[in-house]
Amino acid sequence: MTRHPEQQATAAPNPVAYRRAADYAAAAMIFLRENVLLEEPLRREHLKPRLLGHWGSCPGITLVYEALNALILRRHTDVLLVTGPGHGAPAIHANLWLEGTHAHYDPALGRDAAGLRELSRRYCAPDGFPSHLSPAVPGTIHEGGELGYALATAFGAALDAPDRLVACIVGDGEAETGPTAAAWHCPKYLDPSSSGAVLPVLHLNGYKISSPTLFAAMSDTELTALFTGYGWDPRIVDVTKDPEGPHLAEAVADAHTAITRIQHQARSGATPSPRPAWPMIVLRSLKGRGAPAEVEGTPIEGTFHAHQVPLPDVHDDPGQLHALENWLRSYRPQELFDADGRPVPEVLAACPGDGRRIGMQAASNAGNLRCPLPLSPIDPPSVRLTNGRGRTMASPNKVLGSWLTELVRHTAERRDFRIVSPDELASNKLDAVLEATGRAFTWPVDEYSEDLSRDGRVMEILSEHTCQGWLQGYLQTGRHGLFPTYEAFASIVDSMVNQYAKWLKMSAEVPWRAPASSLTYLLTSEGWRQEHNGYSHQGPGFIDNLLTKHPSVTGVHLPPDANTLLAVMERLLDETGKVNAVVSGKYEAAQWLGLGEARAHCAAGAAAWPWASRTAGPEPELVLACAGGIPTVETLAAAQLLNRDLPDAAIRVVNIVDLCALAPRDRHPHGMPDDRFTTLFGTHTPVVLDFHGYPAAVHQLLHGRPHPDRFHVRGYVEEGTTTTPYDLLAGNGTSRHDLAITALHHLQVGHSGADALADRYAAHRDRLRAEIRRTGQDPTEITEWRWTP
Repeated sequence: MTRHPEQQATAAPNPVAYRRAADYAAAAMIFLRENVLLEEPLRREHLKPRLLGHWGSCPGITLVYEALNALILRRHTDVLLVTGPGHGAPAIHANLWLEGTHAHYDPALGRDAAGLRELSRRYCAPDGFPSHLSPAVPGTIHEGGELGYALATAFGAALDAPDRLVACIVGDGEAETGPTAAAWHCPKYLDPSSSGAVLPVLHLNGYKISSPTLFAAMSDTELTALFTGYGWDPRIVDVTKDPEGPHLAEAVADAHTAITRIQHQARSGATPSPRPAWPMIVLRSLKGRGAPAEVEGTPIEGTFHAHQVPLPDVHDDPGQLHALENWLRSYRPQELFDADGRPVPEVLAACPGDGRRIGMQAASNAGNLRCPLPLSPIDPPSVRLTNGRGRTMASPNKVLGSWLTELVRHTAERRDFRIVSPDELASNKLDAVLEATGRAFTWPVDEYSEDLSRDGRVMEILSEHTCQGWLQGYLQTGRHGLFPTYEAFASIVDSMVNQYAKWLKMSAEVPWRAPASSLTYLLTSEGWRQEHNGYSHQGPGFIDNLLTKHPSVTGVHLPPDANTLLAVMERLLDETGKVNAVVSGKYEAAQWLGLGEARAHCAAGAAAWPWASRTAGPEPELVLACAGGIPTVETLAAAQLLNRDLPDAAIRVVNIVDLCALAPRDRHPHGMPDDRFTTLFGTHTPVVLDFHGYPAAVHQLLHGRPHPDRFHVRGYVEEGTTTTPYDLLAGNGTSRHDLAITALHHLQVGHSGADALADRYAAHRDRLRAEIRRTGQDPTEITEWRWTP
């Protein structure tokens, strides 16, 4: 009688057999589409036509997976696994298949021969699983395609989850990256009282794609010194000569004992250790263990030749086909699977039950744990236009900081909201939140410091990569957060944003994945007000990168004042499944809209401002449009000049808060309907649009709108230095005088004296710039300008 998986309770776990079964299934996934259990001699037609994937890290991943399973079985530990070498996806798939998680989500991937055949068929197939981990793989929160971010992501997942152990496999190639080097410092931010733990496993198999890794050149003594210096308590496990022993499982259990000791001390009321040395493991193993030692004179096992597909010519080389069959049969699959292809009981007994399977970890499906934030009303901190429109001054970031302070207070017990920032909270005028929480840091600091707290929920480190990893891990496990940063240096994480946006796009296509909270960047200390720091700090390109991502998961918002910023953030912090950029100023600036107007403006995405316009009919002669805080000021100053000096010109002022509203609706979900776009911008009306960033970003969005060549976009064109705010604007052609000159050149109806007026504005601009060079500061007509109706 065939024994079914449900009967596994009567068998004792056999970890060696389990690892053989997983390694066999992983290798079969790479090579086979038929005869997946080798029930007949292997032939060419059994092979996949394209051999894709990476074998080298698979055996080591399974070693870790099995050791974690043993810990779960023995101690009922709550384990989430983050796999840095995501190219080792066949190993993860094999373990998910053995434990029954794949069958849980898709019965076609059941634990039998048909299920293994289907899994093998889908791996690297056009309609199946990609070569790396992806949102379609249960239990994952990290793809591991681009290397460097696994460890920081794992720490984000452990924050504010006191019962969670996050195991993190870091490949020794990944360990060479700068982001990983910074992430080894993360334990200094981990409070053992309120958060879980991270157990890193540095998988040292010695090789990258075609050369040894840096860590392969280090002795055990040097590795111990390195990680001890970081503050870890390293354990080195070498299975190169005894891969079937219990060494790793014992090390994992010992590390877990050390973790629980640290946590118990911190949670028992006793004085916590001032510098807890968290355990980590260095696992030395052979690259591609189990593959042929040598084929046709080329060494395979234990070398970089095992990194990807070890036998690349197996279709045409009978010797390689024979080597592959011998390799697969070396696992003795007939001992691991019964007549129906089901794993035998002693293999299944090595898998935890339903509630503890790594692939079924609840935290890996963020939306199932996510609770909406208890957002405070934005009315109390909003700005009253007591001195009139454009004459009331406020710092948008300070106003936002007051609201965020209440949010931090309201989530004190829930502990599901954090702010990550590269040491810029105070600089960006958001430090009011430190009235409600501290800056997270657990190690003692002898030097002068302020607002440090072991359980603080503001996390500052001068590593944008680490901030991004923390927040991704935090959001992907059901929580909420915000990432304020200097605009120019947000681009440091451009590549991480690329990967994360792809993750979100694919997540939305997986039926069983519930969406995570959106990741929102607050881009501040914007380039137009970095005239004092100079050219290096003037760079709005993060927006351009974000606009290249799939429109279903991106948004760019440019609120013109504090109330609009509040309305934008109220919506985005309640949103899911997106990456958003919000550009906001930190200095005092003119306030344009009351709170009700700001909310309506945000809902519309873009709107005409009648109080700033002078139009006599449905279609004006010209539209002055603006997107961004500084461009709004300059555009309104230009409108005021033209209203004064050319009062018969019909000019409409339009402000854009949701940049993607400019795109056609069929190209971006935020796009305005055609009729509304025409209502704002006409069909043939010239438009002078002052944009916060690079003009090409706006032109990209306008493609597909009627006559886009009538839009004359001004923005940052890489003219920068240490100078004054007005001089920086004039150097890029975005000052009020430049905008007015451009408008005069494009007015549809000839106006007597328009050319002379443009010359007058140009001469005045040039006089101002000459005066700036004499005095080193902007004149009062610029610094004290206020809107006059």
